This record gives sequence, structure tokens and C-alpha cells, in this order.
Amino acid sequence: INAEYMGVGGVGVGVVAAAAVVVVVVVVVVVVVVVAVVAVVVVVVVVVVAVVVIVVVVVVVVVVVVVVIVVVVLVVVVVVVVVVLVGVVVVVVVVVAVVVVVVAVVV
Repeated sequence: INAEYMGVGGVGVGVVAAAAVVVVVVVVVVVVVVVAVVAVVVVVVVVVVAVVVIVVVVVVVVVVVVVVIVVVVLVVVVVVVVVVLVGVVVVVVVVVAVVVVVVAVVV
């Protein structure tokens, strides 16, 4: 009885072997779960980073397009205003010249 209790007998060795198998299985399960959790976390981080990068790129593109459109509209407005002002000045000069010539001829 004493020898079996101390692990020398067949029953004691079997209990130790069973305990070792249980410990190995538990360790393997824990390692697999930890690896799975780490893999899920890595995938989530990669997806979040990808979404953030896509959002930043879209925002930058939209801002650039809006700025270009605003600049083009402002340039067109300035050109139109300048052309209109030059046209008005030319018309005023021509009218004044015609009036001066008519007054000179009549007088």
C-alpha cells in the first residue's frame, strides 16, 4: 500500500500520467485560445486601420476637389467681371468720343 501511494506501483503511475495528460491538454487549449484571440485582435486592428486610411484618403480627395472647383469658379468670376468692366469702359469712351465729334461738327 505504501509503495503504490508513493507512486511506485502501477496505480500511482497511472494517476500521474493521467494528470500529466490533463495538464498538457489544458495548456494546449489555453495556447490555442490565446492564439485565436490574438489573431482576431490583429484582424480587427488591420480592418480598423484600413477603414481609417480609406476615410482619410476620401476626405483628402473631396477637399482637394472642392478647393479646385472653388478656385476655378473664382477665376471665372474674376475674368467675367474684368471683361464686363473693360467692355463698359470701352463703351463709355466710344460714346464720349462720338458725342465730342458730334458737338464739334455741329458747333
